[in-house]
Amino acid sequence: MYNIKRNVVYNFLQQFLVIFLPFVTAPYLSRVTGPAGIGLYSYSYSVALYFTYFTMLGLNNYGNREIASTQTDKESRSKTFWEIYTLQVICFGICLFVYMIYAIEFAQDKRAALIQGVFVLSSLLDINWFFFGIEQFKITVVRNIIVKLTTVVLIFIFVKDSNDIYIYIGIMACGFFVSQISLWPYLKRYIHFVRVSFKDVLKHVKPNLILFIPVLSVSIYKIMDKIMIGYMSTITELGYFDNAEKIINVPLALIAAIGTAMMPRITALIANNKISESRKYLDKTMLIVLAFATGAMVGIIGVSEDFSILYYGDAFKSSGVIMNYLAITILLIACGNVIRSQYLIPSRKDSVFIVSTVLGAVLNFILNLVLIPMFGAVGAAVSTIFAELLVCFYQLFSVRKEFSFSLYLKWELYFLFSGLLMYLVIRYIPTGSNEQISLISQVLFGSVIYTLMAGWFIVKQLKIDIKKH
Repeated sequence: MYNIKRNVVYNFLQQFLVIFLPFVTAPYLSRVTGPAGIGLYSYSYSVALYFTYFTMLGLNNYGNREIASTQTDKESRSKTFWEIYTLQVICFGICLFVYMIYAIEFAQDKRAALIQGVFVLSSLLDINWFFFGIEQFKITVVRNIIVKLTTVVLIFIFVKDSNDIYIYIGIMACGFFVSQISLWPYLKRYIHFVRVSFKDVLKHVKPNLILFIPVLSVSIYKIMDKIMIGYMSTITELGYFDNAEKIINVPLALIAAIGTAMMPRITALIANNKISESRKYLDKTMLIVLAFATGAMVGIIGVSEDFSILYYGDAFKSSGVIMNYLAITILLIACGNVIRSQYLIPSRKDSVFIVSTVLGAVLNFILNLVLIPMFGAVGAAVSTIFAELLVCFYQLFSVRKEFSFSLYLKWELYFLFSGLLMYLVIRYIPTGSNEQISLISQVLFGSVIYTLMAGWFIVKQLKIDIKKH
């Protein structure tokens, strides 16, 4: 249990650092580059990100799972790694060729696209899935801390006005590259080189592609949103949306961290037929995640518009409105993440995961076509809510016979009630003339109220669970 808690902490830091840089530098960059500059980076990054997806396919889940299944056997682990990584290299070669054609011939801003080529190149060296599979999260966290902090310093030194937007793009792209290459010196501790046949590589194509389908589907309402806003609306609207999403990604980092850290352990338990023990972990995780997600959702809705103006500047008032809508997705993503990472993928019930995300992607794409031309970034946010709602509902409905969802609903109703009290405190607490102090007071008092109520309930439920077992 200690290792699980430690890995959750490490992976939270890993996920948090992914959004730490934009969150810390966002107030500065928003004022220096403006909505158009933020939008340009977001658009060029989103396109490049798609090419890294096609390099990695479903490896973040598939590679993690396959390596986790061979943790105690170094020979088998080594062979599995080189088989999967060879497939990754082949996919990268194809993706890099296509991306260079896009960057030179078709990109709206060719300079930005060519710089983002360094980010695409980093996907060749991305072996995070291996270290997650062997539950060595500390290695990835330490190197990320160093790289991310260095990147922050470079941004404040070299990005001074809107003309430096390409320097910013370059710093970010190089940061990703250094972050990935720094993992390789540690690899020799855990594997040795094994020559693999093309037949050995091919056997990983189909299951990897199966888990890539949901990755691609999810990207439609996580990444394609931004591309569609930039193409169908304006780069400025994309800047508003991107800054709103940065705040939403902060609580989602912890939720994703818990899922990624728990998946190797749950996979091992199920592989050893310890089903009841895996269910205990899932129930406890769901309890904690529901509490955190509900508090984050309601808290963000309570302060979003005031926070957006104070944090990003007056030019980003619209980001606060968008944030209100996107906050609803925190709870939906949280539920789906627990079910997916701690039951569907470890149990190899990939079809449920795939169908749910495909349905969500189709719905999101259709709604985007209708709502973005009419409402811009707000339309994209509304589309995302309906997509995540459909994904969450389908996953929960598909596994309804395996779990006691009435218990989860009871928990959530309590957390929503606690969240309502927090919201009332946030909205109606007496405020002074100083906007910064007023916002801090709202966050502080609201958080204390919710934490006390939710914390008491969690402790009570865990004690009941202990008595049962």
